[in-house]
Amino acid sequence: MRNLKTALLLGATIALGTTACTKPADDAAKPASPASAPAEKASPTLVTVNGKAINSQMLDTFLQAVTGKPAAEATKEQKDSLLEQLVNMTLAAQAAEKDGLAATADVKARLDLLQMQILAEAASEKYVKSHPVSDDEVKAAYDSEVANMPKEYKARHILVEKKEAADAIIKELQAGGDFAKIAKAQSKDPGSAAKGGDLGWFSAQTMVKPFGDALAKLEKGKTTTEPVQTEYGFHVIQLEDMRAPSAPAFEEVKEQVKMFAQRKKLQAYLDDLRKTAKIQKTD
Repeated sequence: MRNLKTALLLGATIALGTTACTKPADDAAKPASPASAPAEKASPTLVTVNGKAINSQMLDTFLQAVTGKPAAEATKEQKDSLLEQLVNMTLAAQAAEKDGLAATADVKARLDLLQMQILAEAASEKYVKSHPVSDDEVKAAYDSEVANMPKEYKARHILVEKKEAADAIIKELQAGGDFAKIAKAQSKDPGSAAKGGDLGWFSAQTMVKPFGDALAKLEKGKTTTEPVQTEYGFHVIQLEDMRAPSAPAFEEVKEQVKMFAQRKKLQAYLDDLRKTAKIQKTD
């Protein structure tokens, strides 16, 4: 059954840094001019491999990529081990360049893709830092998700193979027949027949569409007057009760909501970039 926490964790479909921009934004992706850009202090060289320097920034970046933690938290043993890996990677890369592999179509495409991904990540990270979501935006996103949570229903059903059998059951119910007794005697649903057709509490979205659509049209205490056909057969449905689902407390999901709202804002930014970009697809 869908709940707010699951929706926020799964409903977010825009991964930060995985969407490439076709046209950089002035405030997020355009490089600063040499005159205005602050001079960055050169990172100290740790080792040189055939004239190729491996500096501390490269090691720190590699450490974070491998461990998922800041380089400052790495032990000396981790740093020494990963530095040796960088040396080996450098030697292998130099051998590949010597063999002309960098000029092959496959490797060039992979290098271009990797560069594009890194630049997209950098642009996205810069946008997120300069456009953080406010507390009001987080609360508004939470309220919107809560308002859109689907109702929950408590219902019974009787499943039969043929429409004629369902029609006969509906007539029997209209004449005063007991739904639970008929379900136990005639329903083909092994999961609910023994319980008098009781399905418990659920949201309409968890059922096949014709069943969910028919349920949403029913009034509390009413039974369908026409058989509802699905891929499983013909259903007679009785709606016993309905309720609004309980939502988790705001504080419990605040961080997930914040991430959801930030990704939504980033998607809006990327959508704006697409509006001004010249994108041409070839057949």
